[in-house]
Amino acid sequence: MSAPHPGLDELVATVALLRAPGGCPWDADQTHESLVQYLVEECWELIDAIEAGDRAEMLEELGDVLYQVLFHADIAAHTGDERFDIDDVARHMTAKMVSRHPHVFGDREAETADDVVAFWEDLKADEKPHRTSVLDGVPRGMPALALARKVQGKAENAGVTAQDAPWPAPAEPSSVTAPATEEELGRQLFALVASARAQGLDAERALRAAVREFEDEVRRAEQAAAEEPRPVE
Repeated sequence: MSAPHPGLDELVATVALLRAPGGCPWDADQTHESLVQYLVEECWELIDAIEAGDRAEMLEELGDVLYQVLFHADIAAHTGDERFDIDDVARHMTAKMVSRHPHVFGDREAETADDVVAFWEDLKADEKPHRTSVLDGVPRGMPALALARKVQGKAENAGVTAQDAPWPAPAEPSSVTAPATEEELGRQLFALVASARAQGLDAERALRAAVREFEDEVRRAEQAAAEEPRPVE
């Protein structure tokens, strides 16, 4: 049984009123594209609030992110070639979550979070058969560190690890001690960025370039695997 959400309904109505004739000219002029910068900013502000552990800020920033979702849905509802609204968004997401959780809504069994992760990739592959690589769908606009982590995780599903990167391994072991904590890791990364900056190097651009090289290696491995003759059963 669905529960009423008068606060949410009021916010949806507020967005519609602001964008309707006689409402706010700025809101009425916005497009999906013009709002991207605000969506990115609001997401980072929410992350700041979460990391700071500030619950009052989280409440506000979650509202700001929610407002962006409602804003985009209202734009779509009044765009001739889109014509979907927030209910369509919600229904689509419900169907997606039901599909992604057959251990809850179906007959598949999963007792641990690791069990769920193990078969999620198969579920995604069934949903998006047009994707030919584990890297398809990875957002290219992610910050370099997050992108590197995401690509490495996806690559493991294709049997490729960071050790398979196409550049030569260093001749001698690195003098930098592997960090034991996130605090140590953060300080090492900070020092590395500072060193790069002192040499006129762009750490963000450099890491993105390395990720692209690694992605090429992953795709080559996928292609080689696809071309291997299958055993006759």
